[in-house]
Amino acid sequence: MDYSLLSNAPLFKHMTPDDVETILEATFFSVKKFQAGSLISQSGETVNSLMVVTKGVVKGEMVDYTGRVIKIEDIPAPGAIASAFMFGNRNKFPVNVVAVSDVELLLIEKPDFLKLLMKNDIILVNFLDMISNRSQFLSEKIKFLNFKTIKGKLAHYILQKAGKEKSSVNLDMTQSDLAEFFGVARPSVARALSGMEADGYIEAKGKNIHIFDKEGLADLIID
Repeated sequence: MDYSLLSNAPLFKHMTPDDVETILEATFFSVKKFQAGSLISQSGETVNSLMVVTKGVVKGEMVDYTGRVIKIEDIPAPGAIASAFMFGNRNKFPVNVVAVSDVELLLIEKPDFLKLLMKNDIILVNFLDMISNRSQFLSEKIKFLNFKTIKGKLAHYILQKAGKEKSSVNLDMTQSDLAEFFGVARPSVARALSGMEADGYIEAKGKNIHIFDKEGLADLIID
């Protein structure tokens, strides 16, 4: 077990590798491995344990009623999977979880994790932060999915990156990544960016976007 890696996980924030090793030595846990492309958990299955990625990358994805696959996010090590869905009346996986690469997971069953939360205040606070952050992320994702047009999705994404002050941003995703994030085809993203350039809202050079008209972009969001 790579305790140095785990000490960088949100669950073990403010802890040293030695702290993490001591905690896990006193906790029942298991390790599971999955090959790239494997389905780890299916949407609708009950979340029975805390799952932390200790090696590799997994992704959450959903399939809409037309059969289109929409990627929700990538979760690299040492991220946690479905931490916000461990408790509550509907503690089910909201999406399919798929191994992007060969993956190793640390699993702590819910009863054992509850004992850990009650024994360790730092982990309790870290876990509360994790589920709050997850709820905020999912709220933002819902906004993207609800925008009617691809231009609206892109405009929201660009304005969110720019904030109130910046007039130029560097995108942290390629066009292919954006297409997967928005649940559309890559050529659709390219056409939308070209259209926004032609309309004078932005200038795009690779991942760099210079914004000429923030109000115009904001109008695209509500169209």
